[in-house]
Amino acid sequence: MSARRARISLAASLVVVLAACGAEPTPTPRPACPTEPPTAVSAQATLQDAALATVAVSGAVEGEFAFELYGDEAPLATANFVALARCGFYDGIWFHRILAGFVIQAGDPETRGQAQPFDSAGQGGPGYRFEIEPPAEGRDYVRYSVSMANAAPRVPDSNGSQFFVALTDLSGGLPREYTIFGQVTSGTDVVDAIAALPVSDPQTGLPFELAVIDSIAITGASEPAPSGG
Repeated sequence: MSARRARISLAASLVVVLAACGAEPTPTPRPACPTEPPTAVSAQATLQDAALATVAVSGAVEGEFAFELYGDEAPLATANFVALARCGFYDGIWFHRILAGFVIQAGDPETRGQAQPFDSAGQGGPGYRFEIEPPAEGRDYVRYSVSMANAAPRVPDSNGSQFFVALTDLSGGLPREYTIFGQVTSGTDVVDAIAALPVSDPQTGLPFELAVIDSIAITGASEPAPSGG
């Protein structure tokens, strides 16, 4: 090979290397969303490195809050939530029920892509239901606890994708038919800001303005949680 051709070949190689170095990293593909509830066996695998959920919110409220996950106490509900969060099920869903001094609730996929509140918000789910795990001994619906919403006792074993955050201490005020699977550890100001949004009816809690879940990141106990969402 002539010296000139060698120089051209080297220059071309450097261009390729530099282009590769400057390219954006390929995002890790998300797993498919579950089509059936977790089992006791599958839950244990799902809960590996799942200690904290960080919820990034935008729209009428900007910020994030994080909550500790109770995988040991409520493995089915926690594993289901983790699997749905990891596949992006909650992305774009908004808080459809805001009851001041009581709870804020989200998890209805029918709200995704809806720019305006609608009367039937809160009816959707993941396409399956699973059994309700009663709260663990000594665990109660304290302020900022995170629990599964369901239709008990009218519809037994009706856990799905919807969850709520208690805005006050509801211990003794709720029947122990709602699985507690977490506790907010940071960002309570964001929870309170969502709770302060105006609603069309204090009975249904349908908001006028939308607080949208951008993403829910699941991290392990030793992993740093995302910030700035």
